[in-house]
Amino acid sequence: MILTTRAAVLSDRGAARPYADSRPLSVQTVTLDPPGPGEVLVAIKAAGLCHSDLSVINGDRPRPLPMALGHEAAGVVEALGDGVTDLVVGDHVVMVFMPSCGHCNPCAGGRPALCEPGAAANGRGELLSGARRIFREGEPVNHHLGCSAFAERAVVSRRSLVKIDPDLSFEEAALFGCAVLTGVGAVVNTAGVKAGQSVVVIGLGGVGLASVLGALASGASPVVAVDLSEDKLALARTLGAVETINAADPDAVDQVRALTNGGADFAFEMAGSVRALEAAWKMTRRGGTTVTAGLPPPDAALAVNVVSLVGEERTLKGSYIGTCVPSRDIPRYVALYRQGRLPVDRLMSGVIPLDDINTGFDRLHAGEVVRLIVRP
Repeated sequence: MILTTRAAVLSDRGAARPYADSRPLSVQTVTLDPPGPGEVLVAIKAAGLCHSDLSVINGDRPRPLPMALGHEAAGVVEALGDGVTDLVVGDHVVMVFMPSCGHCNPCAGGRPALCEPGAAANGRGELLSGARRIFREGEPVNHHLGCSAFAERAVVSRRSLVKIDPDLSFEEAALFGCAVLTGVGAVVNTAGVKAGQSVVVIGLGGVGLASVLGALASGASPVVAVDLSEDKLALARTLGAVETINAADPDAVDQVRALTNGGADFAFEMAGSVRALEAAWKMTRRGGTTVTAGLPPPDAALAVNVVSLVGEERTLKGSYIGTCVPSRDIPRYVALYRQGRLPVDRLMSGVIPLDDINTGFDRLHAGEVVRLIVRP
């Protein structure tokens, strides 16, 4: 059986902006091998544009090329490979961009977000099985984080999927695969924020605003939001952030420390910027915790004052996919959404067709949108 699909393929990194003119992503017809053992063919119904995709396009996060991009998505099961017995054709699923093997040391220790075979496969542009299922003119195309979701169809590992109830819209469901898992998870899992503790979030993209929502759902107080965009600060206020500060203000750190009685219990850096992480560190109180889920270029480095780290008993933590257990956390976060406690639908900035994807990334780079959804 020969399958075809239209997909957004990146062949060269570092294209000049605007992307609407340079068109780094070429929407073209590719062929798909059918799903192998432990794999699933998914019809993509909605996929979110994320800065992690943008960092591959601009070269900040080098990946093997050519690559079919997209990693935050929801869709419908179309076909099952051998050995997949817990899904049926027609099931609705959310994609997770770190497949978990279930038996390496991190997976066995309950930390599937750190799966070692999954990370290795993602770095090589392969599925968890080591296979590539996308081809262009007979030559293999690399998978993006095991998903390659800017497409009409994708073959993925069963370990990259979480089944969801069909009454959740695909546009909403897609957000749970990256923005919500990463942002809410950083607050709930990585940091373990408790009611009454103070939180500041720097960087109000989809992940940062999801962190704001997670902090509010956890009962944090006060919740302070920091960004360069007045529009995003305004959105944070409508979501419930009690204070917002423009990151360009020269006294932004002092403002946060004043609002949080000497510094926040938890500061979250979600901008992917070393300067933002330095600011988050300065905004954290004695004995507090600074968490980063931002991904700057691989050569970025942070200088930490060791005396402060020790003498003030500070904690600096990384958070990848919100330290998640996807099969546990996605249903929990969906339940909070249905209760009105996690209004992630407010993060959606609009829906665009696949053919407009380059223009969509121009808008994301410019900070005009939080989450644009591609509908293939």
